[in-house]
Amino acid sequence: MSDGEAPARAYRIGIDVGGTFTKAVLIDNANHAVVGRYSVLTTHSHARGVAAGVVEVFRNVLAQSSVSPDQVVFLAHSTTQATNALLEGDVAPVGVLGMAGKTAAALAEVQVRVAPIELAPGRSIATANRFLVTDSMSEADVHEAVAGLKAEGASVLVASSAFGVDNTGSEELARRMGAEAGLATTCGHEITRLYGLTTRTRTAVINASILPKMIATADMTAASVREAGIAAPLMVMRGDGGVMDIGEMRRRPAMTMLSGPAASVAGALMHLRVSDGLYFEVGGTSTNIGVIRNGRPTVTYARVGGHETYVSSLDVRVIGIAGGSLIRARPGPIVDVGPRSAHIAGLPYAAFADQDAMVAPRIELFEPRPGDGDDYVAVQVADGRRFALTTTCAANALGYAKPGMHAYGNPTAARRAFAALADYLGMSVEAAAGAVLDCATDKVIPVVEGLMREYQIDPDDCLLIGEGGGAGALIPYVSERTRLRHEISKDAEVISSIGVALALVRDVIERIIPHPKPEDLQAIRREALQAAVRLGADAKSVDVTIEIDRQTHRVRATAMGAAEMHVKDPGGSISEREARNIAARSIDVVADTLRLAAETPGLRIYQAPGEGLGAVRAVDWEGAIRVRRSRALVSRSSVGGAGDAIKHLWSGTADNAGGRAAVPGLFLMYERHVIDLSGVETVEQAMALAASELENLSDDAPVALIGVPPGQAL
Repeated sequence: MSDGEAPARAYRIGIDVGGTFTKAVLIDNANHAVVGRYSVLTTHSHARGVAAGVVEVFRNVLAQSSVSPDQVVFLAHSTTQATNALLEGDVAPVGVLGMAGKTAAALAEVQVRVAPIELAPGRSIATANRFLVTDSMSEADVHEAVAGLKAEGASVLVASSAFGVDNTGSEELARRMGAEAGLATTCGHEITRLYGLTTRTRTAVINASILPKMIATADMTAASVREAGIAAPLMVMRGDGGVMDIGEMRRRPAMTMLSGPAASVAGALMHLRVSDGLYFEVGGTSTNIGVIRNGRPTVTYARVGGHETYVSSLDVRVIGIAGGSLIRARPGPIVDVGPRSAHIAGLPYAAFADQDAMVAPRIELFEPRPGDGDDYVAVQVADGRRFALTTTCAANALGYAKPGMHAYGNPTAARRAFAALADYLGMSVEAAAGAVLDCATDKVIPVVEGLMREYQIDPDDCLLIGEGGGAGALIPYVSERTRLRHEISKDAEVISSIGVALALVRDVIERIIPHPKPEDLQAIRREALQAAVRLGADAKSVDVTIEIDRQTHRVRATAMGAAEMHVKDPGGSISEREARNIAARSIDVVADTLRLAAETPGLRIYQAPGEGLGAVRAVDWEGAIRVRRSRALVSRSSVGGAGDAIKHLWSGTADNAGGRAAVPGLFLMYERHVIDLSGVETVEQAMALAASELENLSDDAPVALIGVPPGQAL
């Protein structure tokens, strides 16, 4: 680039592959603005499968926006391929080679024997099994066992050895023999390093069963991207909210299960920059509800065929109520709302009709599908057309759906349609529409309250984030009833595609470590960081969070980082006044009453007035609130003094109940990094992890700490 020449603009592409549509967005890499979007019907029946739709949307979104392929620095897509393959039984027969030493062989042979795994009625993963004792095992023995599995019909191989997480040699030998036999192979140790031979083997079987289909899709997509002239790394959405490179997808495709809901939470995290709250992906028929805590989505292990696996996926609750849910009624009361939707009934929403079409509307009860019941409500107008009455129509009639929301339609048309229902029920329009939203949100609110209890979310810190096209139909009303703040995401209808474009590289390392020493935690932190870098993350961007389960002795290290760092020029960052105003609006206080309690090159930490514990907000230089707590202590320190500061803050927020100290919540902040140390058990563990984080910084570099009393830290 010559002197005075402006740098070329860089762009990111995110593609969400849904059951009906494949949607792409083009995002300016500098400011994350959406500058282009394009969608096509998902190409399930195409010879190249969903890869054909992926290629079509990224080519068209570039052409539509006059952006050249060499300006694309990041390309990622979610995929329904793994989930659909399992749901539809489109899987390969799996040969399972179990192995163990002589002393463990009797029990291990039972644990690694995997019966056919039922996926749905009449659909299952076929399995064949062999077992070898490793004490006397030779290459010839492995070769013979693999040949036998192949002769029995296996087209992929699983190698699973007792204690294979500690010694991978036997599994790697089996992989080599499998490759010689032409069988793609999954080893148990590459799925997880957790003990639990039965679950580890079962997870490996599920992963191996979809290898052929997923490898073919990955190869076609990658080739098409390169043919289009895009040199940027091709990434794939994981089910736990992160992304991994296409090479890793070829090895562990099961990690992409449930990546659709994961894309929407990535949008909440990266586009809306949410640190704590509940997110709602509201479609036409159903709503996914999950939790963001300390800037991370909550995850659990996915279940397949009723069995637990070691595949991490978002902890999402699905309810059968959404923006298109139909009303059910009899003269007098509202009977129910849902589960059938306007889409299933094939009816347009009354709220999206021309108001002049709503002439002489009258109620008609019908049955969407045989066996549904004949109490579903439609409105028939003078010219014979029929419209659905839905939650979206109720929200428009009452003014909860606002201009700018995807759910906003024609309030006048909605009110005219509801007038017919009001007459039928013998009540006012407002009462009828309110009764519909009451009935619908009666199904949502218990889930909200249950998640808040389960994850110990402080109502003062909780934000309801509405995503998806139907968000405006439900979330404002839920917010009003629960007295929780809410926000409807901008670009709600393409938030999943945005989430894919902005998602971070993520990987998780887990170990069983009874009473872990500080050096154990430092080691697993390094391993997680290296794993994320192998998947394509920039090492300087990676944050690692450690969590310890005292009951199971499970230690989990979660590493997340950007695939490519493009740090904003500090000159373009928000001012101190702007950051102060953001914190003040969040806490609901006058800005000038806030104290700038600590600061790093990238973060400002504000605290509300008062002595000791007070509301705290950590605001980054881009204006996102990275930590929000209603009661916390703040400490300003440096790298050299961080250890002593952690000790002081730990003692100041710990609680001693019944002679046992409760662990406080603790956040370490330096530069632009926010490290959650709330998952550790002792102050020594916290100090060791902090030392690992800060080891490459000068002693006088500024550090900030936030301490949270027990009960608000998790």
